[in-house]
Amino acid sequence: MNSILRFLFKPAPGSASIVLIRLAVGLIFLTQGILKYTDRNMGVVRFTRIGFPHPYFTAHFVGTFEIACGFLLLIGLWTRAAAVPLLIVISTAIVTTKLPELSRANQGFWFMVSDARTDFAMFCSLLFLLAVGGGDWSIGASERRRE
Repeated sequence: MNSILRFLFKPAPGSASIVLIRLAVGLIFLTQGILKYTDRNMGVVRFTRIGFPHPYFTAHFVGTFEIACGFLLLIGLWTRAAAVPLLIVISTAIVTTKLPELSRANQGFWFMVSDARTDFAMFCSLLFLLAVGGGDWSIGASERRRE
C-alpha cells in the first residue's frame, strides 16, 4: 500500500511526461493536417460549410501549419514556437465549430461541452507545452547540450 501511495503522489519525471504530451498532440495535429489534403470532407468541404472565405486555400494553409508544427512537436524542435500557431488553430476551431452549438436546437451547453472535450484537451496540452517546452527528450534539448 505504501508503494502505491508513493507512486501516486511522487512527482512524475518531467521528461517522460512531456514526451507523452508531445507525442499525443503532435500526432493528432500531424494527422489532421494530412487529412485536410487527402479528405475533402475534412478539408475544403468542412471549411466551406463553416463559412471560411477561400476554403480551398484556407484548408490547405491550416493543414500545412498542422503538419509542420505537429511534426516539430513530435521531434521536440522549437516546441514553444510550434505551439503558438497550433493554439491559434485550436482556438479558431473552438470558436467556429463548438460555440455555435450553444444556439442550435436540441444541442446547448452540455452537448457543446461534450463535443469540445478533445479540443479543450488539445488547448490545455498546447498551453502546457508552451509553458515547459520540449523537455529533455527532445531534439531541442540535444541541440542545447551540444552548445
